[in-house]
Amino acid sequence: MVERMVGTQAPRFEMEAVMKDKSFGKVSLEENMKNDKWTVLFFYPMDFTFVCPTEITAMSDRYDEFEDLDAEVIGVSTDTIHTHKAWINTDRKDNGLGELNYPLAADTNHEVARNYGVLIEEEGIALRGLFIVNPEGEMQYQTVFHNNIGRDVDETLRVLQALQTGGLCPANWRPGQKTL
Repeated sequence: MVERMVGTQAPRFEMEAVMKDKSFGKVSLEENMKNDKWTVLFFYPMDFTFVCPTEITAMSDRYDEFEDLDAEVIGVSTDTIHTHKAWINTDRKDNGLGELNYPLAADTNHEVARNYGVLIEEEGIALRGLFIVNPEGEMQYQTVFHNNIGRDVDETLRVLQALQTGGLCPANWRPGQKTL
């Protein structure tokens, strides 16, 4: 049975990652919380695929907007940090990622994808899940897509801004508009 995540404490995680400077490091929800940051955690199925680079690079190209909203972006797949680095070192024109402005984490034991309810067990890959966690560690938003559909960065930013208003945001609310 699926359990509700929104409004509960998000599953804590620490994963190895390729950082934006291409070094190997670690990312964790606890670190973001300690730094009073929102966390935008998104899962994608696999490196070196077709839809994934379009959304990963789109998020990177808009990273400054997330940063302005005190949010840390973390991309995650079940691939290794070495595969991530090879993909980052591949030019965008060759279906690579090129320079990224946020880390790509490696969930090689599938624990984080499983804890967030996006793991396709029989394939060992994640669905396209997107989660927004506030600085107190509470899950504020979750959405899961079929792996054939890329996410909309505008919508992710809109939802993050709506959550940060602390108010009631009606349908089609846009930043700058009044809340209810």
